[in-house]
Amino acid sequence: MGKWLWILLFPLAAQAAGEGSWQASSMGVTLSNRGVAMSSGPLSPSETVSGLMGMVVWNYRLIGPTPAGLRVRLCTQSRCTEIDGENGTTQAFNGVPAVEPLRFIWEVPGGGRLMPALKVQSNSVIVNYR
Repeated sequence: MGKWLWILLFPLAAQAAGEGSWQASSMGVTLSNRGVAMSSGPLSPSETVSGLMGMVVWNYRLIGPTPAGLRVRLCTQSRCTEIDGENGTTQAFNGVPAVEPLRFIWEVPGGGRLMPALKVQSNSVIVNYR
């Protein structure tokens, strides 16, 4: 009985200790030229949060093929980390205030038109904090 009570009360205890998470998503971008970086809109908490970021989960979806050399970074106002693949986790933002918005930065190195254009359908993050 005590075990089940703990399982039921743990989320409330974590919230009382200032732990939590927020999630945000946005529409994607279309990148038509190589050598140009493009940013998603800011992904921010919908409510006031306090604490420091821990693990961040990301996900994005592309429409069409992934261009060779695609470089994707996930950034706060103060730092960026390169991410690999359409979804994953990172601890790169440990200690960053949880209220800071995140952005995806998209770039394909080189010059000239990108054929076909890179089309990002959506971007999303889940930010854990305490």
